[in-house]
Amino acid sequence: MPKNKNNIFLIGPMGSGKTSVAKKLSEKLGKQFADTDVKISNKTGVDINYIFDIEGEVGFRKREEATLKECILKNNIVLSTGGGIVLSVNNRLLLKKHGMVVYLETSVESQEV
Repeated sequence: MPKNKNNIFLIGPMGSGKTSVAKKLSEKLGKQFADTDVKISNKTGVDINYIFDIEGEVGFRKREEATLKECILKNNIVLSTGGGIVLSVNNRLLLKKHGMVVYLETSVESQEV
């Protein structure tokens, strides 16, 4: 897969504002917005919690990696990722190779619920 440094990947803990920031950033920069959790939910027809309940974390992480692999093929996207996407070494390498990675830092007190 060729490198694509036009993509921006937002990572960070759950509730750090990745989706909100990604939407605003994509509008400002004229890039396509995408969200791995939304893509997984749309593809399966169920919410993320249900996938965790039925398939466990291992099953969800497989879906997450497959979704990331689909997203990195696109050009000029701002991608909001799930909070645990960086748990996989392979995912970290894919993110680094195919765009600019931005970590959103937040305190526990300021996390969105």
